[in-house]
Amino acid sequence: MNFIQGEVSAKHVNKIGIVVSRFNTPVTEKLEAGAIERAKELGLTEDHMMLVRVPGAVEVPMAVQLLLEQGCQGVAAIGAVIRGDTSHFDYVCNSVERGCTRLQLDYKKPVIFGVITTENAEQAYDRCGGKKGHKGKEAIDTLLEMIDLHGILNKQKL
Repeated sequence: MNFIQGEVSAKHVNKIGIVVSRFNTPVTEKLEAGAIERAKELGLTEDHMMLVRVPGAVEVPMAVQLLLEQGCQGVAAIGAVIRGDTSHFDYVCNSVERGCTRLQLDYKKPVIFGVITTENAEQAYDRCGGKKGHKGKEAIDTLLEMIDLHGILNKQKL
């Protein structure tokens, strides 16, 4: 059996994108800070990163597309959608997920879904450095692993 897995590594990274939704700013600022901190821990500099902030989660896929068109090897899509009293939550979550998934497949580059979708603010805070870890940092780890895997699979004859 031929086993293939990428590594969480910045050694082959030239440029990544990070798109952050500003809606629910107290949460998304923490997710953004964690993503940037983790990228730097792994050896990336500000020259390796393009950071784009958009008004809300629905706007994330368009910014992701523009970064992919600018040559980013992959993009971490970051945001926070917290359920309210209406069905708007479902429409927003479905829209941003569909957009990010479509872009990943169309461009054949990693688009990491780091948009947390929670029932309440407590759950959101638990995911930006609280009891449930840090989804901003995890998005960068996943992005770098998938960029590495992308490189491996593009070079390998199966």
